[in-house]
Amino acid sequence: MPRTVLACLTTLLLTAATWPPASAAAPAEPTVARKTLAAFASEQELTGLFKRWADEAQRRREEQQRARREQAASGALGQQVPPSPAPTAAPAAASVAKEAAAGKADSVTNVQHAGVDEGGIVKLHGDHLVILRRGRLFTVNIGGEDLRPVSAVDAFGSDVDPGGAWYDEMLIAGNTIVVIGYSYARGGTEIGVFDISREGQLTYRATYHLRSNDYYSSRNYASRLIGSKLIVYSPHVLSPWGDPWAAFPAMRRWRPGALPADFRRITPATRIYRTDEALDPFAGVALHSVSICDLAKPEMDCQSTAVLGPPGRVFYVSPNSVFVWTTAGRGGPQATAPLSAVFRIPLDGSAPSALKTLGSPIDQFSFHEDDSGMLNVLLRANGRGEGMWAAEVNYGDLALLRVPLASFSDGRDSAPVDAYRRLPKAAGQALQSRYIGPYLLYGAGTGWHAPQPTTQSQVYAVRYAQGDVYELPLPHSVDRLEALGSNGLVVGSDGKDLHLTSLRLARLPVTADRYTRKDAAQGETRSHGFFYKAESEFDGLLGLPIVGGSEPGTRQLQAESAALLFLRNRGLSLSELGTLKARPSAGDRNDGCRASCVDWYGNSRPLFVRGRVFALMGYEIVEGKVDAKRIVETRRVNFAPAMLQVTR
Repeated sequence: MPRTVLACLTTLLLTAATWPPASAAAPAEPTVARKTLAAFASEQELTGLFKRWADEAQRRREEQQRARREQAASGALGQQVPPSPAPTAAPAAASVAKEAAAGKADSVTNVQHAGVDEGGIVKLHGDHLVILRRGRLFTVNIGGEDLRPVSAVDAFGSDVDPGGAWYDEMLIAGNTIVVIGYSYARGGTEIGVFDISREGQLTYRATYHLRSNDYYSSRNYASRLIGSKLIVYSPHVLSPWGDPWAAFPAMRRWRPGALPADFRRITPATRIYRTDEALDPFAGVALHSVSICDLAKPEMDCQSTAVLGPPGRVFYVSPNSVFVWTTAGRGGPQATAPLSAVFRIPLDGSAPSALKTLGSPIDQFSFHEDDSGMLNVLLRANGRGEGMWAAEVNYGDLALLRVPLASFSDGRDSAPVDAYRRLPKAAGQALQSRYIGPYLLYGAGTGWHAPQPTTQSQVYAVRYAQGDVYELPLPHSVDRLEALGSNGLVVGSDGKDLHLTSLRLARLPVTADRYTRKDAAQGETRSHGFFYKAESEFDGLLGLPIVGGSEPGTRQLQAESAALLFLRNRGLSLSELGTLKARPSAGDRNDGCRASCVDWYGNSRPLFVRGRVFALMGYEIVEGKVDAKRIVETRRVNFAPAMLQVTR
């Protein structure tokens, strides 16, 4: 039956004018207990798979060499067969791509799920803001009425050469800070561990390496924190032309003179899972690893679970599970939906399960595990996952997949045809989506590019449980979707001006109000660049970094936003409170940056903490006082290392 269902789906993709086929109601939840994925039975079984890959690689190499000799003998030198590809070095290729592009009440991170914190550039610890910027950690005291820099340290140890490393994300558990980075020189994810005192003093403890390829995504974050459990996603591309074991998940504590032999494997064969689909290592196979580390322990100890699949991926963490969606790569707007699979890795340590699927999510916001035990996923026919900038450029028809979590099984079953609901296309490649209450919202914009003239656009509101779709016309693009409590907000540009449109998500969703900021664009594309502070069920404050109206999203890589815009929401009526503006300074130019000198994760954030309002812009924190009608700057501090001595 599973293979029959998969064959039917493939035939429909190749013959139907649209994807996916029209569907009936969502599939009924199975009444029988489901199986889980089977792991490799032993190291010998896994070794046997790699040997078959190596034997096939050798056969292909010899065949190509023989063909070249025959061509040379016949004088056909102008039609040589291309040589077999050398072993790929995914970290180096990713480095080139990366460098080529120029709920708690006092949470300061705009997260997808309350209680599932995401790695970011600013966090709160007691009376201190902790900020990760350009390869350093800083603390700023905001206790009482204070606003004062306290401490600064390198985001790496004194015995670590930061050359070729990027320090991207930070999380805090108790008095432990972890900095997640990637080192092209050392070939893996770095986890720097620091202690923070009640007084805000920072002390370096240790650095650990997780062997991996680059985790970077223009939208997603590689790390999550639930309680004291650090969750880190790491991809590992396996090449049949080289040694696949060299890419396996492993961990070591850094020391001067550390050697590759210091790595200790943290993923035995019996913790590696796959479906029954044949894997073609010559088309691309990756080991998608999820490592869980307990930060409550004095010495970091990580255990990893991995799944084998195609290299295209999207990583999503719900309060209960980690989901990894793998997709085979296919190029071009006319390509049909690639075969894919979604793996569910429970956070309680039990065995993973999976479903065979079609298409690909855009990013983590394509997923929603709801309270009724269903997984909802927005899919695009020719999505390629979210690695690097893949989420910014995708094509094809759209569908909503809605399946019971109980239908996940041993990887032999496919999501049934009627689990897919065809959705209207959104014009544009940079698709945005967000689940708010009973609705899935989606639309398209310009992403990291410069704003484009737009006079007509749409945001779609889908009742994901029932399948009802509503089209809401807009005079601007859809570059950001956010929640205003149980209602929604669309942020976008018409090519010159910035628009924020509130949505009333009642029984019939409608646009409620629109605020327009002349000659402006949003200054941050990252989800953490926006924050909404609810004051009541229907009222609140929101903040968003802004720049000039023609500025592209890539500006955030090199310069802080020009200002933080603050609006008041009164029953979905939006009114401007004003801006807190950045002050041009030489702090960035004179900071002696040694690592992470490009702001891949942005640099500007609105912060609402204990009734106070701050704007983080580069090395500045500006505080404002809000009354009924406006926000007024009261003071600012510059914590640039040129003005604050950096200690180790």
